[in-house]
Amino acid sequence: MFTMDPISVLVSIVVILFLVTIFKNQKRCKNFPPGPMPLPIIGNMNVINTLKPQKSLIELSKKYGTVFSIYLGVQKFVVLCGYDTVRDALINHAEEFSGRPVTALGSKISDKHGILLSNGENWKMMRRFTLSTLRDYGMGNKNMEDKIAEECESLMQTFRSYKGKPFNNLTVINAAVANIIVSVLLDQRFEYDDPTILKLISLVNENISIMESSMIRLYNSYPSLVGWLPGSHRKLVKNYEEMQNFIRDTFTRKEKELDVNDQRNLIDAFLAKQREGKPESTLYYHNKNLGKLVSNLFAAGMETTSTTLRWGLLLMMKYPAIQKKVQIEIECVMGSAQAQIEHRKEMPYTDAVMHEIQRFGDIVPGSIPHATTKDVTFRGYFLPKGTNVIPLLHSALRDKAYFEKPEEFYPGHFLDIDGKFKKNEAFIPFSLGKRSCAGENLAKTEIFLFFTTLLQNFTFQAPPGAKLDLTPALGFTNSPFPHEICAIPRR
Repeated sequence: MFTMDPISVLVSIVVILFLVTIFKNQKRCKNFPPGPMPLPIIGNMNVINTLKPQKSLIELSKKYGTVFSIYLGVQKFVVLCGYDTVRDALINHAEEFSGRPVTALGSKISDKHGILLSNGENWKMMRRFTLSTLRDYGMGNKNMEDKIAEECESLMQTFRSYKGKPFNNLTVINAAVANIIVSVLLDQRFEYDDPTILKLISLVNENISIMESSMIRLYNSYPSLVGWLPGSHRKLVKNYEEMQNFIRDTFTRKEKELDVNDQRNLIDAFLAKQREGKPESTLYYHNKNLGKLVSNLFAAGMETTSTTLRWGLLLMMKYPAIQKKVQIEIECVMGSAQAQIEHRKEMPYTDAVMHEIQRFGDIVPGSIPHATTKDVTFRGYFLPKGTNVIPLLHSALRDKAYFEKPEEFYPGHFLDIDGKFKKNEAFIPFSLGKRSCAGENLAKTEIFLFFTTLLQNFTFQAPPGAKLDLTPALGFTNSPFPHEICAIPRR
């Protein structure tokens, strides 16, 4: 007889479980997309560059094709590469690819509620409600345009306070953009130094930065074995609980103030649905769904738009000739007048630059993973119900078949030979299909008004001696590394 130390026993159990899972998967899935052979415990993480995972997936697609499989730990994913393949799945097979994976961590933080990670009728009901309410209180609403304009003025005042000296724009841009989604959710705004908004921003930013960590992968693969260990998986759950506590306090207060005949924001609209007395009032319009929905919309509404604006200012510093050309167009069309969304159609170059900022910034390179809702044969491969799918948005935004200079910042991607704005179908930063971003139109309005207002009033420069790094920081989203900017007033 012989004895083994506890660590060796644990590793042995994990390896055995992994091999059993692989055997079951291979036995069950005939004609499944090809991919590299996984290793015990880590799966294919050995061939994934943790700093640039999307680049590794592109390289794998060159060997295995535009539809291939990988293991991230014990989790098996099918990766879709290239615009044509991504569009085929999300548009031509929209229903089949409209699910979300069920993961250990996802279940812990969403509990099948909200909109981002839920499935089935709950997701359909929450998405329908969200789209309807965003139309009422946000997208296409002149009152919302006025609110964004007011927020632009507050942001400019903060920028002016630095008097051209270097500062980090992360917190103030986060807070300005957060105030827009907060106005939809709560019909209020926060000062940029308010402890409440700073805490919420901190929670979201920290979760975004750790969502792609190895510990999260291990927890989703082996929750019963890894769950008791310290690590980022515990921090993620703790942060979500803190946010839920704040949201719960907020809508509890709103319940006492609610006037169903004077609904002013999304929370009012949701609470009014609770009081309708219909079957769905109990099934779907309960406080758990409200809490998760509000946190989903706050995080999504703040993170991607603010990151886009930060990329925009960084790229204008990096390419001053492009910045100057945008400013000339702003002067010709807007002069000193306040930016309005109707100006956009008269500003093809600025529009092209903003599109290129989103394409080059590649904010959500892998999209939030999808899952098949039923068995489906896609491009000759069989994907059983519940297959985890990564529609690699990065591969569409960098598709050589659609973009002349995919690795460069080149506004010409969106201009014709006459200098007029041209659409490019492979431009899908908000994804496609049934899981596309519900707040896309609101985000487009914010990006245009914030970007044009800032460039109308400031010229952006790097601090003396600073080197501008366009390498994205590691995280679920591609955001610039922390950096300082100089906002030089133009008037």
